[in-house]
Amino acid sequence: MLYTGKGDGGTTTAFGCDQQRISKSSELPEALGAIDELNAFLGFVKVRAAGEERVARALGEAQETLFVAQAEIAGADKKVDEGAVQRIETLINSIEKELPPLKGFSIAGGTELSALLDVARTVARRAERRLIAASEAGVCPLSLGTKAYMNRLSSLLFALARLANHLAGVAEENPRY
Repeated sequence: MLYTGKGDGGTTTAFGCDQQRISKSSELPEALGAIDELNAFLGFVKVRAAGEERVARALGEAQETLFVAQAEIAGADKKVDEGAVQRIETLINSIEKELPPLKGFSIAGGTELSALLDVARTVARRAERRLIAASEAGVCPLSLGTKAYMNRLSSLLFALARLANHLAGVAEENPRY
């Protein structure tokens, strides 16, 4: 059954929380929901990345890692390991080598895929803020690997957005201030 009705009063439970009911607006559900939202949006962007296999593969790997982060936050004996952080750093570095040097801030857009990746980047940053808030509130321990991965993920999405424009031959647009 897809529903229980137990949350109709605005409370929920999470694995690893002694199954006590907590408010759906508290830090833990906020953090879990932010990662869920990010993961769902990455799925949408992955579909739109058809034809750009490197982008789609990177997004799929990120989705898998986000499930590990969610499990950790919910209290499971799982953590984002240093290997995941190293893999994302290696990917960012390889993408950067293909791109012209940054000359400042850039305006989101160019191609549809690049614009979607820029939105994903902002959703990733919000998810990171929610995770840090939950950790600082003491409702979930957060490993250094998970913190580092969440910080690198937005950098990866930025690099992928730039790459999408670059591969399409679309120049980056800088704000004129």
